Amino acid sequence: MSTGTSQPPLKFTGHKSLVQRLVLSTLTGRPIRVSNIRSSSHTSPGLAYHETNFIRLLDSVTNGSVIDFSYTGSTIVYRPGLITGSAKGYGASGEGVIRHEIEKDCVRGISYFLVPLCMLAPFAKAPVNVLFTGSGVITSSTEAGDISVDTVRTAILPLYAHFGIQNKIELRILKRSCAGPGGKGGGGEVQLVFGHQVRLPKTIHILNPGRVKKVQGVASAVGVHRSNNERMIRAVRESRGPMVPDTYIYSDVSPAPTVTNGDKSNPNSGRKLGKGFGISLVAETNNGTLYSADMASPPGGEVPAEEIGKRCALQLLESIAQGGCISNIGAPTALTLMAMGSEDVGRLELGRDVFASEPILSLARDLRTFGASQWAARDSNATEEHRQGNIVVSVIGRGIGNVGRKIA
Repeated sequence: MSTGTSQPPLKFTGHKSLVQRLVLSTLTGRPIRVSNIRSSSHTSPGLAYHETNFIRLLDSVTNGSVIDFSYTGSTIVYRPGLITGSAKGYGASGEGVIRHEIEKDCVRGISYFLVPLCMLAPFAKAPVNVLFTGSGVITSSTEAGDISVDTVRTAILPLYAHFGIQNKIELRILKRSCAGPGGKGGGGEVQLVFGHQVRLPKTIHILNPGRVKKVQGVASAVGVHRSNNERMIRAVRESRGPMVPDTYIYSDVSPAPTVTNGDKSNPNSGRKLGKGFGISLVAETNNGTLYSADMASPPGGEVPAEEIGKRCALQLLESIAQGGCISNIGAPTALTLMAMGSEDVGRLELGRDVFASEPILSLARDLRTFGASQWAARDSNATEEHRQGNIVVSVIGRGIGNVGRKIA
């Protein structure tokens, strides 16, 4: 990654894919200008709270970044700096830990921040150690489409091992929480420790997904009775039928965190907002491919635990049916790391529906705009029935690497 401050900014419009473009800008060193961010909205123009909060996180893990906003927040110019991680004196305090607070106005789950932060972490100059805290931390999946912390830990982080990034990586759930009333508030606490920085990600060739051999997962109940976990697990086992005999789902029960009301005279006062239950499932094949599903109770709590478990099981079956060696939630991470890797051709087999999805097509367009090579795609020549229709994507690495690392 280079700073590239003399280059003219790349121009984008709208709030869609904003985080993705900020990450690519930081990795490639290309400044960007994003305009018309919700400019047609009369009530809430410009950046939303979760977007400004992510920009603040980005500023904490980089040094030398310059961020300019328009008066309404509908235009932003971002000139990236060096990814320093949690090095002392660059946003970190104490023993090199960045304490990042998310307030109760946030409607996005904590994975909204974790997944892009993990993509930046291997290219940092120093290890990344960020503690997410505050009344807006939601560790479960959300109605906005965010996956849970459990799914990040079990289905996203293992992907980095394919690229030779697997040591000193830990995602700790210190306090669990679900979305509060209106999808806001939670009061959870999560810590990401990412201590494996590399010069360049390895080139990968992953072309055989294999067959599902086991299903694992985590059922969590926050501030509600443990029987909700038992009912979700039972529904999953009934819904999957004889698909996989080896199924293990861990049950985690925890109290709801207390969210303070801001009364400084009585700091112990507050409410327990992040109550609810949810389940995260991961199916693993004999070749190490991971398919995942995530479901949590809505803030209103009107859906019974049995229905949540059933929906999650069906979602997992749908993810498996899409095929490929990387699921739809992990494909953006894998393809981005392939584009940032050494200047060699990497290959990855994806399900046709995954490859043709809007997030992947948007990523392909953005990578081309940022100077990465275009992808080559062909039909898989596999004869197995469960692989027919898959797409093999070839990506040439851009060799951006990590200027903070002197050795591979």
